[in-house]
Amino acid sequence: MSLALEINELSFRYPQQAKDCLTHLSLQVEAGERFGLFGPNGAGKTTLMHLLSGLVSFTEGSIKLAGHELKHKDRSINNLFGFVPQDFSFYQELSPVENLHFFGAWSGLSKQKIKTRTEELLETLNLTDVKDKPVSKFSGGMKRRVNLAIGVINKPSILFLDEPTVGVDIQTRHAIIDYLKQLNQNGTTLFYTSHQLHEAESLCTKIALMDEGRLIACDTLSNLLLKHNALNLEELFLTLTGKAYRDSHV
Repeated sequence: MSLALEINELSFRYPQQAKDCLTHLSLQVEAGERFGLFGPNGAGKTTLMHLLSGLVSFTEGSIKLAGHELKHKDRSINNLFGFVPQDFSFYQELSPVENLHFFGAWSGLSKQKIKTRTEELLETLNLTDVKDKPVSKFSGGMKRRVNLAIGVINKPSILFLDEPTVGVDIQTRHAIIDYLKQLNQNGTTLFYTSHQLHEAESLCTKIALMDEGRLIACDTLSNLLLKHNALNLEELFLTLTGKAYRDSHV
């Protein structure tokens, strides 16, 4: 079994916080999986994404990407993964071409590789006609596609996706999901989190549920539905995490 991601006993809390966001979290994701991570607001999903992508540092536990220890990461590890965050991660005043050239250079790609990848991604994600226009003028769905293009400019072996289709129309959602499946068929491991549970059912080959910083379930969806006598992912989610509001704290 080849592992794309291995997390062991990972704990984390932000400064001035009284309790951990993540507590002794251990998880393995096999290479080639379409892995979904779900949980209520405040479960720790986005924090985990930030740790996996190196945006936030940790001191307790370990993270390995394709066997490489993230805590001691070097430039080569940056090229193993891509990250598509929930918040837009591009320069609004720049065009798609300018954004892709900038982030391609930041990833260490050659000028020729940046040019080739930019043309490929603009064509695949239907952005060629607006390639030279400022992204600030784009619709939400177009901005999501630019965000995705930046995340895969370096052809990552593992792609972290935090709510990649939030706020888009149904056509854009289907196009993005189809593209992610295509990436996976070509060898990219997907590590995905979203509140779009129906979308997740068709995308993910394996899922994990977390709550209050801890992993509470991890298996194929069919096995978990059978084990907990649930009809679908939404019912499973509510069974394991409860129905109480999770967004009432300030």
